Amino acid sequence: MGYRRDVSDWWRDFVAALPARTAKLAVVRRDGAPHVAPVWVDLDGDDVVFMTSAATIKGRAILRDPRVTLCWDDERPPFSYVAVSGTATTSTDPEELLRWGTRIGGRYMGTERAGEYGRRNAVPPEMVVRVTPIRVTGARDIAD
Repeated sequence: MGYRRDVSDWWRDFVAALPARTAKLAVVRRDGAPHVAPVWVDLDGDDVVFMTSAATIKGRAILRDPRVTLCWDDERPPFSYVAVSGTATTSTDPEELLRWGTRIGGRYMGTERAGEYGRRNAVPPEMVVRVTPIRVTGARDIAD
């Protein structure tokens, strides 16, 4: 198929594929410097959902400036990637924390450990972060 930039028909499948790929989250620090950190994610329609502590660099950055970019890649030939830029909203609702913590934990650690991760992450200062995409870019089968 070759190099593709039109991601409209495959980016969700790429992000949602199992085994789950870790996303790299890019935010801007208070001093303007970039910061990139890995996050576990899931999709809710077109929205990308992940959790982080409000006390981390990424959490503080999102609360200050909700513009973020997430990137996933497949490092195996023929190589592919997806980048989602968008606006983040946050929630500290206990039910949402438990639901998303369990769901995301299950994607990365398996259903048998999903509840454990959900309970562990459903406490303050954790927050659910929902990214509504503004721009989605990527390429599939780059080396073909």
